[in-house]
Amino acid sequence: MHFKPANPDFAAVVRGSFATQGLMQLIGATLERVEPGAIDIALPFRDDLTQQHAFLHGAVTTAIADSAAGYAALSLMPAGSEVLSIEFKINLLRPATGLRFLAEGRVVKAGKTITVSRADVFGYADEKPIHIATLLATMISQAG
Repeated sequence: MHFKPANPDFAAVVRGSFATQGLMQLIGATLERVEPGAIDIALPFRDDLTQQHAFLHGAVTTAIADSAAGYAALSLMPAGSEVLSIEFKINLLRPATGLRFLAEGRVVKAGKTITVSRADVFGYADEKPIHIATLLATMISQAG
């Protein structure tokens, strides 16, 4: 889908907000794509982010998916808006393996107050993506 952002400075807003997220900094996540209604968050594999079977922990997978979906929603909101997740469901489709992970957040339907977004998370051991999770989320816009 092609969306028109309500705020022409959406990219700066998204980047600025992302830079203040302590969790994303802690785990080493970075923004890779910032477009209206489409945000990609990349994460390199690290041993300290795994669970007992050496897979990326589900909480980490969920965190990058939630952030990607939330920032996709924020990218379409008016200037001065903030975004909060009010509900989401995640399906962990297979063990999260790879050297790198990418959460692709996309707006499904943008609204004035409520936006529905999704995020698909892929693991990369080489150049071929392996779909490891899908998150569907409801986001709410709040005045900043």
